[in-house]
Parts: sequence; C-alpha cells; structure tokens
Amino acid sequence: MATHVITGAGSGIGAAIAGRLAERGDEVWLWARDAGRARELEARHPGARTLVGDLAEPDRLSWALGHQSPPDRIDSLIHSAGVIELGSVGELTPKVWHATLATNLIAPAELTRLLLPQLRAARGHVVFVNSGAGLHAYGEWGAYAASKFGLRALADALRGEEAANGVRVTTVYPGRTATPMQEKVHQQEGREYDPDRWLTPKDVATTVLTALDLPRGAEVTDLTVRPTG
Repeated sequence: MATHVITGAGSGIGAAIAGRLAERGDEVWLWARDAGRARELEARHPGARTLVGDLAEPDRLSWALGHQSPPDRIDSLIHSAGVIELGSVGELTPKVWHATLATNLIAPAELTRLLLPQLRAARGHVVFVNSGAGLHAYGEWGAYAASKFGLRALADALRGEEAANGVRVTTVYPGRTATPMQEKVHQQEGREYDPDRWLTPKDVATTVLTALDLPRGAEVTDLTVRPTG
C-alpha cells in the first residue's frame, strides 16, 4: 500500500486525485490549512488522515510540521493547491504578488524540502500540478503565470538534484479544468462559465495516476493535457 500526501484536496483536481488513490486502497494524507478544514477533509474522504499548515504562510510550515507526526515514508507528494488573482501588471499590488507566490511556489518548495527525507526513504515521486499558464503567459495572468513558471523551474531543479536518490519528479500542465478556481477565473474575465467545455478533475487525476504508476525504471517529466474540441 502506497502512502501519498496531497495538497489542495478540498475541491477540484486535488479532491479527484485523493478519491482515486483512496478507492484503490492507498494511504492518503491530506494537507489542510487549519483544524476546521482538516475535519472537513476527513469527513469528505473517509479513512484519510490529515496534516495541518497554512500554505499561505510558508515560513511557518516547518513549525507546523514539527508539531505533528507525518508518515515515515512517502511514496508521492502531490502539489495541487493554488490561488489565482487576475489583473494587469499595472494594477496588481505587492500584496497580490506575495500571496500568489507564497501559496503557488514558495509553499511547494518548502513542503518538498521538509518531506524530502520521507520521499528519499521510499524512493518516492513528487508531482506538481501546474497549469497551461506555466508554459505560456497571457495578459492579465502575470502573477499566476509567474508563480507557475517558477514552479516549473522548481520541478526541473528538484529532478536534477534528487535523481541519484531515486526520487522521480513530474509536472502536469492541465488546460482549463472545470473546478471552482476556473469558475472564479471566468468571473474575473467577465465570461460565461460552461463547465462542459473543459476538462474534468477526474481527467487530470487519471493523468497524474498514469505518471505515478509507471514502472520504477521509467519517469514522465512533463505531461500536458488539454480538453478536446
């Protein structure tokens, strides 16, 4: 039975990944921003365990994790949490930039650092659920795209550093996916939201599991998935 730690499991892609892994009998640990959210996640995903720490405050993650008991071995660490705030470079304030980079980039880097011993022990796998915005930046997407471009660099650097320890690293770049975040994006863009036009969270979860389930001698470094039509 494999052990997985997943961020962003409260909804969307992270929730779909957690559900799929639990269904097949794996041990699932879900990252929650506070104790109340942890109880919600445990109710939504029966049998799952939780770890608590606010990804919006990455400087405090070491302290938070030091007061808990994470698993001794981690087969995969899946970074699926994220925030988004659209706006032009001329409008976005430092507060937005700091909040976006903290949650989308610095927190994944810090959480990975803190859990590397357990990942090395299991010769585990780190999966970064990135975005098409991590490959191409468009107007109004500057802060979010910058965080995702940075996440791509983080994954590439980590892969080079940890290959000798047997740790695999995969970045998944989903296109637009029918999630609460996508609904928020449409509101900010002033566009009508039609979830049937986009990928489902289950589509992306299948892509992530495909990478996780490759034989030990193989590694997918980058996967792009897009809606058809």
